[in-house]
Amino acid sequence: MAPVTLRKALRLPIFLFLLILSIGAVSSAFVGGPGFAPQTRVGYPTGDQWEPAIAADGYGHVYILYPQYVTVPGCPSCPLPTMILVVRNDNGANWQTPRQIAPPGSGQFDAQIVVDPADHRTVYAAWLQNNKSDTVVAKSADFGQSWSVVIADSTNAGTDKPILTVHGANVYVGFNHAQKVWVASSHDGGITFTSSNVNPNGKLGWSLAGGGTIDPEGNVYFAWAGYMQNGGAKGPVNLYISKSSNGGRTWSSTVLDISGAPPDCSAYQCGWAFPGAQITMTSDVGGTLYALWNAGTTDAGPERIYFASSTSGGAIWSPKLDVSKAILGVGHAFPAITAGSAGDVRIAWMDARNNPLWNVYYRSSTNGGATWSGESKLSSYVAGYSYVLPGGFSFPFGDYFEMDIDNRGNTQAVWGEGLNYDTPGSIWYTSGR
Repeated sequence: MAPVTLRKALRLPIFLFLLILSIGAVSSAFVGGPGFAPQTRVGYPTGDQWEPAIAADGYGHVYILYPQYVTVPGCPSCPLPTMILVVRNDNGANWQTPRQIAPPGSGQFDAQIVVDPADHRTVYAAWLQNNKSDTVVAKSADFGQSWSVVIADSTNAGTDKPILTVHGANVYVGFNHAQKVWVASSHDGGITFTSSNVNPNGKLGWSLAGGGTIDPEGNVYFAWAGYMQNGGAKGPVNLYISKSSNGGRTWSSTVLDISGAPPDCSAYQCGWAFPGAQITMTSDVGGTLYALWNAGTTDAGPERIYFASSTSGGAIWSPKLDVSKAILGVGHAFPAITAGSAGDVRIAWMDARNNPLWNVYYRSSTNGGATWSGESKLSSYVAGYSYVLPGGFSFPFGDYFEMDIDNRGNTQAVWGEGLNYDTPGSIWYTSGR
């Protein structure tokens, strides 16, 4: 969760009825894009769910991890939020019953879940707890049925946005602590961790981790945003790629782009950097690096979605490419990216081209981003939700969303939709190609 207005443990009632009525007439009904199923809600049907993470293994399982707010069904004493895991098997039409992934502490925030690409079976998860002082890593060798849990790093309160990447015995979790980005590294399969500072000499107003990957040679990379104005997540933003070739002991950083200050978000009860510049990244099995980010050319102006790749271990990056087909002036945010076999890269983002409503858009490439498919709209209309309307949804619910590629080559995607930053909202899922 970004360092914006703290989410409330208790939600406000649904409101702004007149605004919703006016928005509902914006455009005709819409459905999921070609090749994708209509969106379906996942997780508990009550309470709030947001900022979900998703992973798929090589045995037909899909995992979604998310923080549950307002109430945890069957656990009235659970702190809020509590981290909830839902699992789906290829042979079943429905998700398994949601369950707690581990005994909660004083609240569990900012879900991450990944499958080890070395065996396509072992599942790792990460989150923050103990008033965001502890960065936790969990591991499962039985398809998410049981978990071992360790504290990868412990500091004073104020950490944010863990980013998890794994390959074999190498497990890395990056996170920000105020102005700095840290990475806790393990080389024994997540049993013990050692932390290092990615930007020890950086003088930033704030930092936000956004994505990470490990290439076939064992180099580890993290993408992150560094706000250059003192006093928090304000002012212009440097978008960095940081690399370690020695197991996370030392890091070198490259500025991939510079964005203007974040757009204003007060109309949706959020502040600071919620719709501001973010950068995420991944790599394919051939070692090509891919980065996706949103950035703006003017302070507080609308931002676009950009893509770049590197076949040189991050030494040289391709020129940035605007991958959205929306007209200029449309606000874009929340990049998501995944990659598979060599050249197979898939991207998604949210934008408000159907102003004031938002949608999730998707494109894919089979040649490393040299050419792209047309756009598909992943979000679709579902009746019965105040914030899901015929032309889109009212507002992105959470600071990020995620995608992965399953064992059949399909894209698995999950994201959040809501009325505004605070309430109400839930997470939604689709799959396809």
